[in-house]
Amino acid sequence: MTTPKGSLRTRTILNRMIILSFMALVGYCLAKAIYSQSVMGIILALVSLGAGIYFLYLLAKANEEMEREKTKERV
Repeated sequence: MTTPKGSLRTRTILNRMIILSFMALVGYCLAKAIYSQSVMGIILALVSLGAGIYFLYLLAKANEEMEREKTKERV
């Protein structure tokens, strides 16, 4: 049985791998769209890249808020 700390570490690694894979796929799609000179493909790849970055921003803000809540509860 894994400890909570080990489970958290595994989850963090898995989350980072998923994010890295998503960004790699978006980068590949962007490169392919540029190579084939597809304006629609470039626009869609850039929108996907923006959505991924915005998701990471919201995730960081949510984690920060959770940490702030935890410190409030301890005091």
